[in-house]
Amino acid sequence: MVDILWQDPPSVPLFQWLARGSLKQNLLQAIRLWVWLRLLYGTDRLLLPESFTYADWRDAFFNATHPKSDAKPLLHDLQCPCAKTTVAWLFGQSLQMTQQEWQQDLQQIPQQQAIQQQIRIFEQSLDRHGALPPEFKTWLEETRLFGVTGRTLRNDLKALVEIHWLKQVDQHYSRVQEFPTCPVAAPEASELPQGAFANSSLECFTQPDLAAIAHNLSDEINGYQRFFVHLEYVVPTQKIDQVDDWQHQLRQIWHRECIPPVQIAYCGAGQTDSCSVVVYPVCLYYYQRGPYLCAYGETPQRGSTSLDWRNYRLDRIEALTPLAWDDDRVPEALKQMQTRNTLPTPEDVQTYMDEAWGFDYYQPPQLLLLRFDQEWDDRYIQGTVRHTTFRPVAYDRVGRLIQQNLQGKPQEQLLQVWQSRSSKDAYYQAWYRQDDPNVRQRLRAWRPRVEVFLPWSLRQRTAREIWQEQQLYTDIFEHDFTEHDTTDSTV
Repeated sequence: MVDILWQDPPSVPLFQWLARGSLKQNLLQAIRLWVWLRLLYGTDRLLLPESFTYADWRDAFFNATHPKSDAKPLLHDLQCPCAKTTVAWLFGQSLQMTQQEWQQDLQQIPQQQAIQQQIRIFEQSLDRHGALPPEFKTWLEETRLFGVTGRTLRNDLKALVEIHWLKQVDQHYSRVQEFPTCPVAAPEASELPQGAFANSSLECFTQPDLAAIAHNLSDEINGYQRFFVHLEYVVPTQKIDQVDDWQHQLRQIWHRECIPPVQIAYCGAGQTDSCSVVVYPVCLYYYQRGPYLCAYGETPQRGSTSLDWRNYRLDRIEALTPLAWDDDRVPEALKQMQTRNTLPTPEDVQTYMDEAWGFDYYQPPQLLLLRFDQEWDDRYIQGTVRHTTFRPVAYDRVGRLIQQNLQGKPQEQLLQVWQSRSSKDAYYQAWYRQDDPNVRQRLRAWRPRVEVFLPWSLRQRTAREIWQEQQLYTDIFEHDFTEHDTTDSTV
């Protein structure tokens, strides 16, 4: 039995972390999870077996009059926890406080002011347009937080397992001995600045060291926020609600015991008309500039003739419709994978990402060989992490790599180029996804301090781009350059 104590008060940073997505869509579950944590690890923890089932928890939490069925319970007993409203759970001083006691306590002006401050914080974080969503007051004042179906409560248990607050073996759950990293509310949670909660949720998806910084510095220090993160996010404002809707719908799909295929209407970059594909949704991935659905199935280029992976940026999805597995629109090969239980998983995506640099993980890998001058390498390249396969190459090995990967005249030309460069230059190799736009964008940002040696096709493409760029500045190239900018903020 654990003897550690958890008693964090309700706060926007904590709820944002527990929501694991849109706070607007998942607020009620986030509040319920906060109550779960108090009941599992707080001063008023429930008496549960070391290994307990959902039924064990249900019987320990609800009154004896609470129905045993999975149906949504009627208001059967005002003293049963399922009768308490969301606002009573949020702002009551004790988990044992009844709705009537909470209403009496609300008459105290300091308590009431604190509640109003909390409500304003929630309003700011839930509605980006400045208007109070009509359903918000219903959540706080009318909705019975635990007056939900048994299936909903089982999903809460699964969520606690996913964020490492519980361990699961078959249908049994057990408490953890060490708490996972999550936002710690400031002493005055109601005084958190607007937008501060976003920092705390970073640890769901960033590198561990950045997550630790976010965790340690997300609260104000002597009245000032000291940690900020800016992520490039190209989704237009008018599409944000649509993106939230797709995230919410996919979340509901992934909660099903049998995840269905979906039909997507999609209009990709550079396309004027949308196309329709049927795919198996695997996971969401934020990469560089926006959120993507990683899916396996039909592709916009080949339809159902050959199934493959593709990424679909959420703001470019126009419609998303779940289908039954026996629907005629589902490709037969995808049905066979479902029957054989060989459908892809999020771990597959991460494996492909680790194999080669780039987000187009369904493209073939190619050897990337780069040259940097010594000064640039000393300042910005050596000691940094670009990809698991990105590593320095000894000077005398460069020639062998050229010989192994090129033949004929291109080999001869590139060997001559290599021999003409300084032996003090730094060379790096990596495996990258063929024509991946994200890697090519990274290489453009390094120009003119990087030279692409391999693959030969990328070297040629880079040369064409540089020539095209030069034509835009012919007036400048007529003059001598006497000053060179050696700094770059995008290294």
